[in-house]
Order: sequence, then structure tokens, then C-alpha cells
Amino acid sequence: MTSAMQPEDTPALRKLYADFKDHHLNPLWTQLGDLMPRQPRPKAVPHVWKWGDLFPLAQASGDLVPVGRGGERRAIGLANPGFGGEAYVSPTLWCAIQYLGPKETAPEHRHSQNAFRFVVEGEGVWTVVNGDPVRMSRGDFLLTPGWNFHGHHNETDQPMAWIDGLDIPFSYNNDVGFFEFGSERVTDYATPRFSRSERLWTYPGLRPLSGLENTVSSPIAAYRWEHTDRALTEQLLLEEEGQPATVEQGHAAVRFVNPTTGGDVMPTIRAEFHRLRDGAETAARREVGSSVFQVFDGRGAVVMGGVTYELEKGDIFVVPSWIPWSLEARTQFDLFRFSDAPIIERLNFNRTLVESGN
Repeated sequence: MTSAMQPEDTPALRKLYADFKDHHLNPLWTQLGDLMPRQPRPKAVPHVWKWGDLFPLAQASGDLVPVGRGGERRAIGLANPGFGGEAYVSPTLWCAIQYLGPKETAPEHRHSQNAFRFVVEGEGVWTVVNGDPVRMSRGDFLLTPGWNFHGHHNETDQPMAWIDGLDIPFSYNNDVGFFEFGSERVTDYATPRFSRSERLWTYPGLRPLSGLENTVSSPIAAYRWEHTDRALTEQLLLEEEGQPATVEQGHAAVRFVNPTTGGDVMPTIRAEFHRLRDGAETAARREVGSSVFQVFDGRGAVVMGGVTYELEKGDIFVVPSWIPWSLEARTQFDLFRFSDAPIIERLNFNRTLVESGN
């Protein structure tokens, strides 16, 4: 045996390894460091996509690529450079910019994958989820849980873009996905200010007696910016008053929750919103699992793996598993975040390390 606890290279050993290959076998002793590293070694890499690049490319696709059966959506997936071209932002998450032109309709379909939309700018599109028309406006976080029929229609003379988040890589790699076409048109072209689900479910501290059963995903189709903004504003005001309301000095944050359980909005995706005061910085931390952020407003920076990336409105970045990261605000800095935390926590793989001296 060698000092690395590997056997001597002999003709007999080479034949053994050839026999392993012929019988579709792999010895653990030659792969232990790859299969069971001392800490996560993600293939995904930290990366920033600039909104100033994404939006013009989405506009160009709007001029050249139709929306309809076959392609279904004019959605452009963010491909992490560590994956060699696959349109995955992380091993578990998919993120895309979707673009819908004036008066266009994206046809109805459904799939096993859980999905959401987040709007960084614009209005005029309604997403119809199981026949319930849901307004999409700046700052809104909108849900399409798995196996819910959904389509989109733009009622204006202006295009609109937003980001989609799904658990496509997780579903694909675990062979759990189903897909089904819906009707050739969106079920309901109505344009109500509030969806039926909001009218039933979005009253603080109140739950309808007609919906006492717990649901796997949140029954709320849209979490409105006005409520998110107010919650973040009040946290920072309470901090000014000496109340322990923020997660860190100058750092307010909220999590979107399923009102029937108090847990995450969907079984595979967690969603949060963060606001930093001008000049505030977060502690550097490492977390098992991956996160994606989009800057909603303001200017700041993210430090990932010791590299500082300057950010402005619309920019999107990914934090792979166990990569150290922190945030710095140049102005008031608002960010939407989604992650695979429900998967990681349910499987008991979660671990966080807050690094000292930051």
C-alpha cells in the first residue's frame, strides 16, 4: 500500500479495475474525496447577471421569438457558468427573465414544478392561476405552486418583464416532473385589482373558517409590495426607537409564509425580502444550499468568496452552497431573495456559519 492508502499499481490491480468498469462498478477508495468532501465543493460558482444586459436581450427575443404552443413561454434561463451551459442557476433552482409583449397571451399549462414570479418593474400583465386572474405589479411576489394551471395575458400596449423562479433542476434530477397543456387560451381575461385568493386570505391575523385545512403551498396568489414595504419600514423605525426588530443593525428582513402552516410558501422554495439602510453591512456567512437575489431598488454590493460585486436595480446574483457572502449598502438597498432552504432543512442538511470579524 502507498502512503495515500492506495494499493500498488500492478497488472492484477489494473485487471481488477477493468473488470469493475465492464460490470458498471466503481470502487469507493478511489473516489472518496470527490463523493464525500470535507465540506461542500459546489460546481455552481458565484455570478452576477446585470439587468442592463438581461432586459435588452429579452426585448430582442420579443422581436424575434413568438409566444405559443411548443415553446410556451418567452423565458430566458440564467445559466450558471459552473454548469457548462445548462440553464440552471444552481443545482436545485432555475431563474429566468420572462418577457411578454403588448397584448400577448402565454397559453395555459401546468407542471409538477413549483414556480413563482417577482416583478422588479412594470405592470399590465395578469397571470391566471387555476382560473383566478392575478394582477402583476412592481414589487409583487406571485405564486404558481406545482400542478396549478396558469397562463399570462398582457392587457397593455407596453411590454413587461419579470423573473421566474422554479425548482426545475431538483425536479429534473430526481425524475418527478409531469407537464400538461391547458386550454388554448387563458381561462379568464378579467383584470381585477385583487385576485379571489387575496380577497379571501390576505387579512392580518385572520383565517377564513372555510379554509381550515392546511395546504402544502400557500393559498395566497400574490404578496403585494405595499405590505412588504410597510413591514420593512416599520422594522427599521422600531430599531430607531430602540426596539429589537431587525435581524442585524440596519438590516430589516421578512419571509413570505404559507398562512395555513406558518411555513414556507412552497415545499421546495423559500422567499424573503431584505432592506439595508444606507451604509449598513451584513455579517459574512456560509450556508448549506443555494440562494438567488435580485436587487429591487438602490445600490450596493455583494461580497462572495472574497470578491466584491457592485450592484444596482434589477441585477441578479447567485450564492452557491457554502460560499461566504455578505451585503454592503451604498444607498438604501432592497433585495428579493429565494432559496432551496425548505429542501435542505427537511433533509436535515442545513448548516450556517457566521464568520467572526465581520
